[in-house]
Amino acid sequence: MKPSIVQLVKMFLLGCVFFALVTPLLLLLLNSFAHEWRWPQIIPASFSLRAWSVVFSDPHIWSSIGWTVLIGSMVVCLNLLLGLPAAKALAYYEFKGKSLVETFLLLPILIPSLAIGMGLLLTMIRVGLADHWAGVVLIHLLPTLPYTIRILRAGYENIGAGYEEAARNLGASSWKAFWTITVPLLFPSLRAVLALTFVISLSQYVLTALIGGGQVVTLAMIYYPYLAGIDRSVTAALSLLFVLLPILLVCIFELVSHLSRKVVTTNQMRDET
Repeated sequence: MKPSIVQLVKMFLLGCVFFALVTPLLLLLLNSFAHEWRWPQIIPASFSLRAWSVVFSDPHIWSSIGWTVLIGSMVVCLNLLLGLPAAKALAYYEFKGKSLVETFLLLPILIPSLAIGMGLLLTMIRVGLADHWAGVVLIHLLPTLPYTIRILRAGYENIGAGYEEAARNLGASSWKAFWTITVPLLFPSLRAVLALTFVISLSQYVLTALIGGGQVVTLAMIYYPYLAGIDRSVTAALSLLFVLLPILLVCIFELVSHLSRKVVTTNQMRDET
C-alpha cells in the first residue's frame, strides 16, 4: 500500500526536523575532534583529542560541572515545589486579584532579569546570600519559575480536576490521588518543566556571576570566555558538554519515573490481591 500525500508530507517534515536537530550536533562532534579542518574539506583532514584534553585539563572544569548539576537540580526541585500548587490554584480556582497575581508571576519574563537581579543583589548582600550557592539557586528561580507555572497550569487545565476528585470520593487520600492520578497525567508537563528549567539554569551566566560574585563557578562561567576565543575545537567540546548534561538529567528522570510507576503498579496489584 502506497503512502498517502499527507503521510509523505509528515515524513518529509519529520525528516527536516531530524536533520535540523542532528546536523548541528554532528558538526560539533566533528569540530571537537578535528585537528585540521579547512574550507572546502567536507570532513576534517585529521583528528585528535587535543580539544578534549584542553577542556578536562582546566582545573575548574569538574567542580564547575558539579556546581552546575547541583544548582540546576535544586532549581528544578524548587520550581516543582513552588510551581505545582501555584499552577493548580490558577487552573482550578477563581479568586479576587487572580489577574493581578498572573501578571505579577509573568513580570520576570517581561522585565529583563538583569534589572531585577541588580535590585535583588542588594537584598542578598544584606541577608548574606551573595557570593553563595544558595543565592545563585534563588536567583535562577527568576527566569525559570514563570515558565514552570505556565506549563504546569496548562497541564492541570488539560486533565481537569475531575479525576482527582473521583479518586478522593472513592476513599483515596489527597497524597495518593495526587501521586497515582495527577502525576501520571501531568507527566508530559513535568518532563517539559524538567528539561526547560535545567537548560535555562545551565545557561545563566550574568545572573550567576552577579550573585555568585565569582565564588560560585558554573559551566557557563567557563564556557563563555572560551566562546570569545578563536579555538573552535575547544568551544565545540564545551558545547557538547552543555548538550549532554540536560540529556543525561532527562534520562535519569525517565528512569526514576519508570521505576516509580513500576513500584506503584506493584503496590496496587498487591492491594487488590
